[in-house]
Amino acid sequence: MKSTLKSAAFALTLIAQPVLAEEVNLYSYRQPELLKPLTDGFTAATGINVNVAYLDQGMIERLTAEGDRSPADLVLTVDIARLAAVVAAGVTQPVDSEALRANVPAAYHDPDNHWWGLTTRARIVYASKDRVADGEVTTYEDLADPKWRGRICTRSGTHPYNVALVAAYLKHHGAEATKIWLQAVKANLARKPQGSDRAQVKAIWAGECDISIGNTYYMGQMLEDPEQAEWANSVRIVFPTFDGGGAHVNISGVALTKAAPNYANALKFIDYLVSPEAQQTYASANHEYPIAPGTEPSALVKGWGSFTADSVNLMELAALRPEALRLIEVVDFDS
Repeated sequence: MKSTLKSAAFALTLIAQPVLAEEVNLYSYRQPELLKPLTDGFTAATGINVNVAYLDQGMIERLTAEGDRSPADLVLTVDIARLAAVVAAGVTQPVDSEALRANVPAAYHDPDNHWWGLTTRARIVYASKDRVADGEVTTYEDLADPKWRGRICTRSGTHPYNVALVAAYLKHHGAEATKIWLQAVKANLARKPQGSDRAQVKAIWAGECDISIGNTYYMGQMLEDPEQAEWANSVRIVFPTFDGGGAHVNISGVALTKAAPNYANALKFIDYLVSPEAQQTYASANHEYPIAPGTEPSALVKGWGSFTADSVNLMELAALRPEALRLIEVVDFDS
């Protein structure tokens, strides 16, 4: 496959690029504007064109249906659950290189090398600047304290971001303690779980609650939106930790498909993604944290403060997700 694609379905969702002699094809759940600086930089450096199919859903089903005829070389997505699911579906293959080993810490790649992390985001607390004092919440365990009765907002407990957090709590404390914690956090909710992470910050701004659970990068997204900047400026970011652990983080990551018709070019693109240049470009565009040693977050992200990430390998958390979801449903968290 040179100037044409193997799949008509791929062509229907393809973002057109100049036709070059070499190419690599990517399936992605991320927004086009977040990837363009990376794909442009790679093409400028190597002369290899990057064709991107931006998907809303159904990536695994698509790769499974295409099988060995898939035009996709790589998949790029967010959340350990999605990365683990792609691997479990049997549509990826392991990949390793000196650049990957040098730039991706062990906690942020699959132990069998089927996926590699690119950026991280912390699952943090947004706290009202007016109604929550410094130091009032320092751990995830604190969220169960009765002092927060009627003061916490969150999105659905079954959303993947929250399931991942509960899986991390389960890893640190075991099933019974996690169930008790979930019941206590539920009792502290100001309203039924609903909306997005940004909707929780809006609720704090509106006085409906005092703290919420959310991902760090939403702060950057809100500050860029004229309507939502006021919400963002009403809160500050707090980095809780687990007792005896660090702050819970999740990732964006990349995996090499089993088909990979442009295998050599795909390897070059993966190595480029973990290079310091690409890491800082990607993290800045997403308001996330780069993972390569020696790279720095953007000035905005750095201004939110520093934290120590939990050291548990994310694939361990992926394995605990079914039990975490079961506990969330047992306590009927979203009722």
